[in-house]
Amino acid sequence: MPERPDFFQRWSVIDSVQSDVAPMKPMKFSPTLLGAVTAALLASLPTTALAAPLPAQSAITAVTVYADRAIVTRAAALNLAATGVVEVTFEKLPANLLDQSLQVSGRGAAQVTILDVTARAAYVDFTPNERVKAIEDELRALGKQRRVLDDRGAVLKLQESSLGKLEAATTTPPNKDTAPRLTIEESTKFLTFLEEQRGKFLAERQSLDTQLEDLAAKVEAAQRKLNELRGAGGRATKTVTVRLDAATIGQFDLALSYTVPGASWTPSYDARVNSNEKSIALAYYGLVRQNTGEDWKNVALTLSTARPSMGGAAPEVRPWTVDVFDPRVVPVAMPVASREMRTRTAAAPAATGGMLMQAMADAPAELAKDASFAAARIDQAATSASFKISAPSTVPSDNSPQKIPVTTAALAANPEYLTSPKLQPAAFLTAKVVNTSEFPLLAGPLNAFLDGTFVATSALRTVMPEEKLDLALGVDEGISVKHKRVKRFAEDTGLTNSGKRVTYEYLLTLQNNKKTAARVVVADQIPVSRNEKIVVKQLAPDAKEFKPTTEGALKWTLDLKPAEKRELTVKFSIDYPNDVQVAGLEP
Repeated sequence: MPERPDFFQRWSVIDSVQSDVAPMKPMKFSPTLLGAVTAALLASLPTTALAAPLPAQSAITAVTVYADRAIVTRAAALNLAATGVVEVTFEKLPANLLDQSLQVSGRGAAQVTILDVTARAAYVDFTPNERVKAIEDELRALGKQRRVLDDRGAVLKLQESSLGKLEAATTTPPNKDTAPRLTIEESTKFLTFLEEQRGKFLAERQSLDTQLEDLAAKVEAAQRKLNELRGAGGRATKTVTVRLDAATIGQFDLALSYTVPGASWTPSYDARVNSNEKSIALAYYGLVRQNTGEDWKNVALTLSTARPSMGGAAPEVRPWTVDVFDPRVVPVAMPVASREMRTRTAAAPAATGGMLMQAMADAPAELAKDASFAAARIDQAATSASFKISAPSTVPSDNSPQKIPVTTAALAANPEYLTSPKLQPAAFLTAKVVNTSEFPLLAGPLNAFLDGTFVATSALRTVMPEEKLDLALGVDEGISVKHKRVKRFAEDTGLTNSGKRVTYEYLLTLQNNKKTAARVVVADQIPVSRNEKIVVKQLAPDAKEFKPTTEGALKWTLDLKPAEKRELTVKFSIDYPNDVQVAGLEP
């Protein structure tokens, strides 16, 4: 216990003396004396002052992006100059950050205990996102321009109305007792005046309409961009407060992590064929978009294949019940259509397809080397993989795609051509490869390049390490493909001409116009009967040597030498009774 002040000691002595003498009358103290005594008492008691909140000068240092969200990590360097409890505030954070995702960690020279972390909404009288504020200012300026044009339109309308009233007053037959009638010369001048004025009004009206249309287009574009950028929650932000208990003073580094929606990444691939190599360099990219309200500048970026939106546990199977049908009408809410990413194969230019195959099979000896791409570090977890990007990345909060390199893998290619002459008389180059990298290749669009020149677009399915895949590399006009119907012959069958037979014959012609050999896989078909009264008979190729699938598909694998030409014949007949109408016959 601290020693009591002299004031209490003196008071105790007086009290002991008074206990031994006769009672005395109560003492009266003046207000000034009472104030002095109270001040002395308060000054002598120990006090504890509450420290003011300490704003954290933080910056985003790391971001982990998922398919539909991101985890953002902010770091702040603190100088704790006093011991005790201190509140550290992180201000102007995204309003839509998930409160339950807040995580805090720290280390430093000071001995600190992290007590708790809380988040609260904050509202400001300005828009915190600079891009959003700029577009809002632009929309306000466009609104002022619109009001000016509307006001001018209203003035024109009044002038046109006044001109009409003037015309009515002038051309109406006057009262012969009050006004004279216009002469022919005066009427001519007045009509000329009316024509000139109405011409001016119409010209200005047309000009106003054009300006209003242009202004409306600008407003629509600005509004569309504003809607894309409004991931920051408009004028709302959040302030996160971290309470620390400092046992000692010194430097302390504090890290705050939180989850925000409005961020995503999707895979993208470039298949690059170099003229001096007989392999394919597959470049793996992550297309990162974010509209969180915060720009990520020079951050340590990680792309994760985990899908937290799927939940942690498998869905439970609910009872499947059947019952007697009840014809009562039950209103059903229409489901919202989901967005699906669809990729379509685009045919490559004729010349580049041939160059692509030629480069893979007949490469020159020397050529300048292409620049290499930075490779990410992969961290494999039990259920997912994370790609840690090697270089600091910058992703602005404007929802624009940022192409982030993940890795490049050199894959040995086994090229071949695929063609379906009946559907499209063209040969498509396909490279059969094995994913020899340690990276899982997620489904996404693929662009094929030859020495930096774009030649084709296709899609890549999800491929795990050591799994086989086919890379579609576009059309090669170096392989000539033709499909021709040679004959269609109809005849009567049966002793009494009770049946009919239609015979079809097709000729498939393939020619290798390249200087190297090429393997071509040719696909065609014959019809399949779904009724016992309709009989399909394969005539060529021989069904014993070349049997079609249950769906009637025929497939040949041809190894064509340079300048070699091959012809394939597909011939079949269809028999059916006269009283049966057959669907699916070619005319």
